[in-house]
Amino acid sequence: MNQNFTSTTLTDSRQAEATTVSRVIPTYVYATVFASLCIAVGLQWDISWHMSVGRDGLFSPPHILIYLGAVIAGLFSGIKVLRTSFWGSKEEKSQSIKFWGIFHGSLGAMFCVWGAFAMLTSAPFDDWWHNTYGLDVKILSPPHALLGLGMMMIQFGAMISVIAAQNKLGEKMDARTKSHLQWMYALSAGFLLVMVYTLVSEYFFLNMLHGVLTYQVAALMFPLFLISISFASPYKFGATKMALIYTFAMAAMVWIMPLFPAEPKLSPVFNYITRFQPFHFPILLIVPAVAIDYAIERWRHTNKWLLAGMLSLIFVIFFTPAQWYFSEILISETGRGWFFGRFSWPYFANPDYEFRFQFHPDSTSHGWDLIKGLLIAVGIGTLTSRVGLSWGNWMKQVKR
Repeated sequence: MNQNFTSTTLTDSRQAEATTVSRVIPTYVYATVFASLCIAVGLQWDISWHMSVGRDGLFSPPHILIYLGAVIAGLFSGIKVLRTSFWGSKEEKSQSIKFWGIFHGSLGAMFCVWGAFAMLTSAPFDDWWHNTYGLDVKILSPPHALLGLGMMMIQFGAMISVIAAQNKLGEKMDARTKSHLQWMYALSAGFLLVMVYTLVSEYFFLNMLHGVLTYQVAALMFPLFLISISFASPYKFGATKMALIYTFAMAAMVWIMPLFPAEPKLSPVFNYITRFQPFHFPILLIVPAVAIDYAIERWRHTNKWLLAGMLSLIFVIFFTPAQWYFSEILISETGRGWFFGRFSWPYFANPDYEFRFQFHPDSTSHGWDLIKGLLIAVGIGTLTSRVGLSWGNWMKQVKR
Protein backbone atom coordinates (compact mmCIF):
# COMPACT_ATOMS: atom_id res chain seq x y z
CA MET A 1 0.00 0.00 0.00
CA ASN A 2 2.85 2.36 0.82
CA GLN A 3 4.41 1.60 -2.55
CA ASN A 4 1.18 2.46 -4.37
CA PHE A 5 0.83 5.66 -2.35
CA THR A 6 4.45 6.65 -3.13
CA SER A 7 4.00 5.90 -6.85
CA THR A 8 0.79 7.96 -6.99
CA THR A 9 2.45 10.82 -5.13
CA LEU A 10 5.43 10.84 -7.53
CA THR A 11 3.12 10.80 -10.57
CA ASP A 12 1.03 13.67 -9.18
CA SER A 13 4.22 15.59 -8.38
CA ARG A 14 5.57 15.19 -11.93
CA GLN A 15 2.25 16.24 -13.44
CA ALA A 16 2.20 19.30 -11.18
CA GLU A 17 5.77 20.18 -12.23
CA ALA A 18 4.89 19.85 -15.92
CA THR A 19 1.81 22.05 -15.43
CA THR A 20 3.90 24.65 -13.61
CA VAL A 21 6.46 24.74 -16.43
CA SER A 22 3.74 25.10 -19.08
CA ARG A 23 2.21 28.00 -17.16
CA VAL A 24 5.54 29.75 -16.61
CA ILE A 25 6.69 29.34 -20.22
CA PRO A 26 4.04 30.74 -22.60
CA THR A 27 2.70 28.35 -25.24
CA TYR A 28 3.70 30.68 -28.08
CA VAL A 29 7.37 30.29 -27.05
CA TYR A 30 7.20 26.53 -27.61
CA ALA A 31 5.34 27.13 -30.89
CA THR A 32 7.94 29.58 -32.23
CA VAL A 33 10.82 27.22 -31.47
CA PHE A 34 8.96 24.42 -33.28
CA ALA A 35 8.32 26.81 -36.19
CA SER A 36 12.05 27.57 -36.31
CA LEU A 37 12.71 23.82 -36.55
CA CYS A 38 10.24 23.51 -39.45
CA ILE A 39 12.01 26.32 -41.29
CA ALA A 40 15.51 24.90 -40.71
CA VAL A 41 14.55 21.37 -41.82
CA GLY A 42 12.39 22.62 -44.69
CA LEU A 43 15.22 24.80 -46.00
CA GLN A 44 17.72 21.92 -46.08
CA TRP A 45 15.09 19.67 -47.66
CA ASP A 46 14.30 22.31 -50.28
CA ILE A 47 17.97 22.60 -51.30
CA SER A 48 18.17 18.81 -51.57
CA TRP A 49 14.94 18.86 -53.59
CA HIS A 50 16.38 21.36 -56.07
CA MET A 51 19.59 19.30 -56.35
CA SER A 52 17.67 16.06 -56.94
CA VAL A 53 14.30 16.90 -58.52
CA GLY A 54 14.47 20.50 -59.71
CA ARG A 55 11.84 23.18 -59.28
CA ASP A 56 8.56 21.40 -58.65
CA GLY A 57 5.89 24.04 -58.03
CA LEU A 58 4.88 26.27 -55.16
CA PHE A 59 3.40 23.48 -53.04
CA SER A 60 6.29 21.01 -53.07
CA PRO A 61 6.68 19.14 -49.74
CA PRO A 62 9.67 21.18 -48.48
CA HIS A 63 7.86 24.42 -49.32
CA ILE A 64 4.84 23.25 -47.36
CA LEU A 65 7.03 22.52 -44.33
CA ILE A 66 8.67 25.96 -44.54
CA TYR A 67 5.31 27.75 -44.84
CA LEU A 68 3.92 25.59 -42.02
CA GLY A 69 6.62 27.13 -39.84
CA ALA A 70 5.43 30.60 -40.89
CA VAL A 71 1.79 29.76 -40.14
CA ILE A 72 2.57 28.29 -36.70
CA ALA A 73 4.81 31.19 -35.67
CA GLY A 74 2.41 33.82 -37.02
CA LEU A 75 -0.71 32.21 -35.60
CA PHE A 76 0.50 31.57 -32.04
CA SER A 77 2.41 34.86 -31.80
CA GLY A 78 -0.49 36.77 -33.38
CA ILE A 79 -2.97 35.33 -30.88
CA LYS A 80 -0.62 36.31 -28.06
CA VAL A 81 -0.34 39.89 -29.40
CA LEU A 82 -4.10 40.27 -29.94
CA ARG A 83 -4.97 38.82 -26.54
CA THR A 84 -2.55 41.19 -24.80
CA SER A 85 -3.63 44.17 -26.91
CA PHE A 86 -7.40 43.87 -26.46
CA TRP A 87 -7.97 41.65 -23.44
CA GLY A 88 -4.77 42.01 -21.44
CA SER A 89 -4.55 43.68 -18.04
CA LYS A 90 -2.69 46.94 -17.48
CA GLU A 91 0.14 44.96 -15.90
CA GLU A 92 0.46 42.70 -18.96
CA LYS A 93 0.48 45.70 -21.28
CA SER A 94 3.09 47.48 -19.17
CA GLN A 95 5.35 44.42 -19.52
CA SER A 96 5.04 44.39 -23.33
CA ILE A 97 6.05 46.56 -26.28
CA LYS A 98 3.54 48.96 -27.82
CA PHE A 99 3.37 48.97 -31.61
CA TRP A 100 1.44 51.29 -33.94
CA GLY A 101 -0.26 52.77 -30.87
CA ILE A 102 -2.68 49.82 -30.72
CA PHE A 103 -0.88 46.52 -30.39
CA HIS A 104 0.96 45.20 -27.34
CA GLY A 105 3.16 42.16 -27.34
CA SER A 106 6.58 40.74 -26.62
CA LEU A 107 9.47 41.64 -28.91
CA GLY A 108 9.88 38.00 -29.97
CA ALA A 109 6.19 37.67 -30.85
CA MET A 110 6.33 40.86 -32.91
CA PHE A 111 9.32 39.56 -34.88
CA CYS A 112 7.52 36.26 -35.53
CA VAL A 113 4.36 38.03 -36.77
CA TRP A 114 6.37 40.26 -39.11
CA GLY A 115 8.41 37.28 -40.31
CA ALA A 116 5.28 35.23 -40.98
CA PHE A 117 3.75 38.06 -43.04
CA ALA A 118 6.97 38.39 -45.05
CA MET A 119 7.19 34.64 -45.72
CA LEU A 120 3.56 34.18 -46.69
CA THR A 121 3.69 37.27 -48.91
CA SER A 122 6.78 35.89 -50.68
CA ALA A 123 4.96 32.66 -51.71
CA PRO A 124 2.62 34.07 -54.40
CA PHE A 125 5.30 36.64 -55.28
CA ASP A 126 7.80 33.83 -55.97
CA ASP A 127 5.28 31.86 -58.03
CA TRP A 128 4.49 34.96 -60.13
CA TRP A 129 8.23 35.67 -60.52
CA HIS A 130 8.95 32.20 -61.90
CA ASN A 131 5.94 32.26 -64.23
CA THR A 132 7.03 35.66 -65.54
CA TYR A 133 10.83 35.40 -65.68
CA GLY A 134 11.47 31.65 -65.58
CA LEU A 135 13.96 29.90 -63.30
CA ASP A 136 16.19 31.93 -61.01
CA VAL A 137 19.75 32.55 -62.14
CA LYS A 138 20.72 33.60 -58.60
CA ILE A 139 19.56 32.42 -55.18
CA LEU A 140 18.69 35.91 -53.91
CA SER A 141 15.95 36.92 -56.30
CA PRO A 142 13.56 39.56 -54.84
CA PRO A 143 10.97 36.99 -53.64
CA HIS A 144 13.70 34.75 -52.21
CA ALA A 145 15.26 37.73 -50.42
CA LEU A 146 11.86 38.51 -48.87
CA LEU A 147 11.42 34.85 -47.92
CA GLY A 148 14.90 34.66 -46.38
CA LEU A 149 14.31 37.84 -44.38
CA GLY A 150 11.03 36.44 -43.07
CA MET A 151 12.61 33.12 -42.07
CA MET A 152 15.42 34.84 -40.17
CA MET A 153 12.93 37.12 -38.41
CA ILE A 154 10.93 34.12 -37.19
CA GLN A 155 14.05 32.28 -36.04
CA PHE A 156 15.40 35.39 -34.34
CA GLY A 157 11.98 35.97 -32.79
CA ALA A 158 11.95 32.44 -31.40
CA MET A 159 15.36 32.94 -29.81
CA ILE A 160 14.40 36.34 -28.36
CA SER A 161 11.16 34.88 -26.96
CA VAL A 162 13.12 32.22 -25.10
CA ILE A 163 15.79 34.54 -23.72
CA ALA A 164 13.18 37.12 -22.67
CA ALA A 165 11.44 34.41 -20.62
CA GLN A 166 14.80 33.46 -19.10
CA ASN A 167 15.69 37.04 -18.21
CA LYS A 168 12.25 37.78 -16.82
CA LEU A 169 12.16 34.76 -14.54
CA GLY A 170 15.78 35.06 -13.42
CA GLU A 171 16.45 33.23 -10.18
CA LYS A 172 12.74 32.46 -9.68
CA MET A 173 12.96 29.47 -12.03
CA ASP A 174 12.84 25.97 -10.65
CA ALA A 175 15.26 23.35 -12.01
CA ARG A 176 12.75 21.89 -14.49
CA THR A 177 11.83 25.27 -16.00
CA LYS A 178 15.50 26.22 -16.20
CA SER A 179 16.28 22.97 -18.06
CA HIS A 180 13.42 23.56 -20.53
CA LEU A 181 14.52 27.10 -21.28
CA GLN A 182 18.19 26.14 -21.51
CA TRP A 183 17.55 23.63 -24.28
CA MET A 184 14.97 25.79 -26.03
CA TYR A 185 17.59 28.56 -26.13
CA ALA A 186 20.12 26.14 -27.61
CA LEU A 187 17.60 24.80 -30.13
CA SER A 188 16.40 28.20 -31.32
CA ALA A 189 19.99 29.49 -31.61
CA GLY A 190 21.12 26.32 -33.41
CA PHE A 191 18.29 26.51 -35.96
CA LEU A 192 19.20 30.15 -36.60
CA LEU A 193 22.81 29.09 -37.20
CA VAL A 194 21.60 26.57 -39.81
CA MET A 195 19.93 29.45 -41.64
CA VAL A 196 23.00 31.68 -41.38
CA TYR A 197 25.27 28.93 -42.72
CA THR A 198 22.91 28.28 -45.63
CA LEU A 199 23.04 31.95 -46.64
CA VAL A 200 26.84 31.81 -47.05
CA SER A 201 27.13 28.14 -48.04
CA GLU A 202 28.32 28.99 -51.57
CA TYR A 203 31.67 29.92 -49.97
CA PHE A 204 31.93 26.50 -48.32
CA PHE A 205 31.78 24.18 -51.31
CA LEU A 206 34.11 21.23 -50.83
CA ASN A 207 36.69 22.24 -53.43
CA MET A 208 37.00 25.76 -51.89
CA LEU A 209 37.93 24.71 -48.35
CA HIS A 210 41.67 25.25 -48.86
CA GLY A 211 41.15 28.87 -49.87
CA VAL A 212 41.51 31.79 -47.49
CA LEU A 213 38.27 33.43 -48.71
CA THR A 214 36.29 30.68 -46.98
CA TYR A 215 37.87 31.51 -43.64
CA GLN A 216 37.44 35.25 -44.11
CA VAL A 217 33.72 34.72 -44.73
CA ALA A 218 33.59 32.46 -41.66
CA ALA A 219 35.23 35.20 -39.56
CA LEU A 220 32.71 37.71 -40.91
CA MET A 221 29.62 35.66 -40.07
CA PHE A 222 30.05 33.10 -37.32
CA PRO A 223 31.77 34.96 -34.43
CA LEU A 224 28.85 37.39 -34.46
CA PHE A 225 26.42 34.60 -33.56
CA LEU A 226 28.64 32.34 -31.46
CA ILE A 227 29.85 35.22 -29.27
CA SER A 228 26.48 36.92 -28.84
CA ILE A 229 24.81 33.64 -27.86
CA SER A 230 27.60 32.73 -25.44
CA PHE A 231 27.70 36.20 -23.85
CA ALA A 232 23.90 36.39 -23.43
CA SER A 233 23.50 32.86 -22.14
CA PRO A 234 22.72 32.53 -18.41
CA TYR A 235 24.13 29.01 -18.65
CA LYS A 236 27.60 27.69 -19.38
CA PHE A 237 28.55 26.58 -22.88
CA GLY A 238 25.85 28.53 -24.72
CA ALA A 239 27.82 28.69 -28.00
CA THR A 240 28.83 25.03 -27.70
CA LYS A 241 25.22 23.90 -27.38
CA MET A 242 24.23 26.15 -30.27
CA ALA A 243 26.96 24.59 -32.45
CA LEU A 244 25.92 21.08 -31.36
CA ILE A 245 22.33 21.68 -32.47
CA TYR A 246 23.55 23.11 -35.79
CA THR A 247 25.87 20.12 -36.28
CA PHE A 248 23.22 17.52 -35.51
CA ALA A 249 20.54 19.22 -37.63
CA MET A 250 22.80 19.47 -40.68
CA ALA A 251 24.28 15.98 -40.26
CA ALA A 252 20.86 14.37 -39.72
CA MET A 253 19.69 15.70 -43.10
CA VAL A 254 22.83 14.26 -44.73
CA TRP A 255 22.04 10.85 -43.23
CA ILE A 256 18.27 10.87 -43.83
CA MET A 257 17.80 12.38 -47.30
CA PRO A 258 19.55 9.59 -49.32
CA LEU A 259 17.17 7.04 -47.78
CA PHE A 260 14.38 8.31 -50.06
CA PRO A 261 14.07 7.86 -53.83
CA ALA A 262 14.17 10.85 -56.17
CA GLU A 263 14.78 11.51 -59.84
CA PRO A 264 15.13 14.68 -61.90
CA LYS A 265 12.01 16.25 -63.40
CA LEU A 266 13.64 19.24 -65.07
CA SER A 267 16.17 19.16 -67.90
CA PRO A 268 19.04 19.18 -68.65
CA VAL A 269 20.09 16.08 -66.73
CA PHE A 270 23.85 15.50 -66.73
CA ASN A 271 24.02 13.37 -63.60
CA TYR A 272 21.19 10.86 -63.44
CA ILE A 273 20.34 10.02 -59.82
CA THR A 274 17.82 7.78 -58.07
CA ARG A 275 18.13 9.10 -54.48
CA PHE A 276 17.91 12.49 -52.84
CA GLN A 277 21.27 14.25 -52.84
CA PRO A 278 22.06 15.70 -49.39
CA PHE A 279 23.39 19.20 -48.82
CA HIS A 280 26.65 20.00 -46.99
CA PHE A 281 27.98 18.09 -44.02
CA PRO A 282 28.27 20.61 -41.15
CA ILE A 283 31.48 22.58 -40.81
CA LEU A 284 33.36 22.25 -37.52
CA LEU A 285 31.96 25.27 -35.69
CA ILE A 286 31.85 23.15 -32.55
CA VAL A 287 35.65 23.51 -32.19
CA PRO A 288 35.84 27.34 -31.94
CA ALA A 289 32.52 27.38 -30.03
CA VAL A 290 34.04 25.45 -27.10
CA ALA A 291 37.08 27.76 -27.05
CA ILE A 292 34.87 30.88 -27.21
CA ASP A 293 32.75 29.68 -24.30
CA TYR A 294 35.83 29.11 -22.16
CA ALA A 295 37.29 32.51 -23.09
CA ILE A 296 34.07 34.42 -22.34
CA GLU A 297 33.63 32.58 -19.06
CA ARG A 298 37.14 33.62 -17.99
CA TRP A 299 37.48 37.14 -19.48
CA ARG A 300 33.87 38.35 -19.63
CA HIS A 301 34.68 41.61 -17.81
CA THR A 302 37.75 42.50 -19.89
CA ASN A 303 37.72 45.65 -22.04
CA LYS A 304 35.30 44.82 -24.85
CA TRP A 305 37.60 45.77 -27.75
CA LEU A 306 40.45 43.75 -26.27
CA LEU A 307 38.10 40.84 -25.66
CA ALA A 308 36.78 41.10 -29.25
CA GLY A 309 40.33 40.87 -30.61
CA MET A 310 41.09 37.87 -28.42
CA LEU A 311 37.89 36.09 -29.43
CA SER A 312 38.51 36.74 -33.12
CA LEU A 313 42.03 35.33 -32.82
CA ILE A 314 40.66 32.33 -30.94
CA PHE A 315 38.06 31.71 -33.66
CA VAL A 316 40.60 31.81 -36.49
CA ILE A 317 43.23 29.76 -34.62
CA PHE A 318 40.78 27.00 -33.69
CA PHE A 319 38.48 26.95 -36.71
CA THR A 320 40.99 27.24 -39.58
CA PRO A 321 43.21 24.18 -38.94
CA ALA A 322 40.25 22.08 -37.79
CA GLN A 323 38.23 22.73 -40.95
CA TRP A 324 41.32 22.77 -43.22
CA TYR A 325 42.37 19.24 -42.32
CA PHE A 326 38.80 18.00 -41.96
CA SER A 327 38.18 19.10 -45.56
CA GLU A 328 40.93 16.71 -46.66
CA ILE A 329 38.94 13.87 -45.12
CA LEU A 330 35.73 15.07 -46.78
CA ILE A 331 37.31 15.24 -50.23
CA SER A 332 38.93 11.80 -49.92
CA GLU A 333 37.35 8.39 -50.51
CA THR A 334 36.38 8.35 -46.83
CA GLY A 335 34.24 11.46 -47.26
CA ARG A 336 32.23 9.85 -50.05
CA GLY A 337 30.68 7.29 -47.72
CA TRP A 338 27.19 7.53 -46.21
CA PHE A 339 28.35 9.27 -43.03
CA PHE A 340 29.82 12.42 -44.58
CA GLY A 341 27.70 12.21 -47.75
CA ARG A 342 30.17 13.96 -50.07
CA PHE A 343 29.10 11.71 -52.94
CA SER A 344 26.31 14.28 -53.27
CA TRP A 345 26.15 15.96 -56.68
CA PRO A 346 23.27 17.83 -58.37
CA TYR A 347 21.55 16.23 -61.35
CA PHE A 348 22.32 19.31 -63.49
CA ALA A 349 26.12 19.17 -62.84
CA ASN A 350 28.67 17.21 -64.85
CA PRO A 351 29.68 14.16 -62.75
CA ASP A 352 33.09 14.14 -64.47
CA TYR A 353 33.97 17.68 -63.38
CA GLU A 354 37.72 17.57 -62.76
CA PHE A 355 37.57 19.44 -59.45
CA ARG A 356 34.68 17.46 -57.99
CA PHE A 357 37.06 15.68 -55.62
CA GLN A 358 40.01 18.06 -55.78
CA PHE A 359 40.68 21.48 -54.30
CA HIS A 360 40.27 24.07 -57.04
CA PRO A 361 43.59 25.81 -57.78
CA ASP A 362 41.85 29.20 -58.04
CA SER A 363 40.48 28.71 -54.51
CA THR A 364 43.66 27.40 -52.87
CA SER A 365 45.94 29.58 -50.74
CA HIS A 366 49.61 28.99 -49.82
CA GLY A 367 52.45 30.67 -48.00
CA TRP A 368 52.31 34.42 -47.49
CA ASP A 369 48.93 34.72 -49.23
CA LEU A 370 47.49 32.34 -46.67
CA ILE A 371 49.11 34.12 -43.70
CA LYS A 372 48.06 37.56 -44.97
CA GLY A 373 44.54 36.34 -45.65
CA LEU A 374 44.18 34.88 -42.16
CA LEU A 375 45.45 38.12 -40.58
CA ILE A 376 42.73 39.92 -42.54
CA ALA A 377 40.27 37.34 -41.23
CA VAL A 378 41.32 38.17 -37.66
CA GLY A 379 40.74 41.87 -38.39
CA ILE A 380 37.30 41.16 -39.84
CA GLY A 381 36.50 38.89 -36.92
CA THR A 382 37.48 41.55 -34.41
CA LEU A 383 34.82 43.89 -35.76
CA THR A 384 32.11 41.23 -35.88
CA SER A 385 33.13 39.95 -32.44
CA ARG A 386 32.73 43.43 -31.01
CA VAL A 387 29.26 43.65 -32.53
CA GLY A 388 28.53 40.20 -31.12
CA LEU A 389 29.50 41.32 -27.61
CA SER A 390 27.20 44.35 -27.86
CA TRP A 391 24.38 42.23 -29.25
CA GLY A 392 24.86 39.65 -26.50
CA ASN A 393 24.84 42.36 -23.83
CA TRP A 394 21.57 43.70 -25.28
CA MET A 395 19.99 40.24 -25.30
CA LYS A 396 20.90 39.78 -21.62
CA GLN A 397 18.63 42.73 -20.81
CA VAL A 398 15.59 41.79 -22.94
CA LYS A 399 12.60 41.02 -20.72
CA ARG A 400 9.65 41.94 -22.93
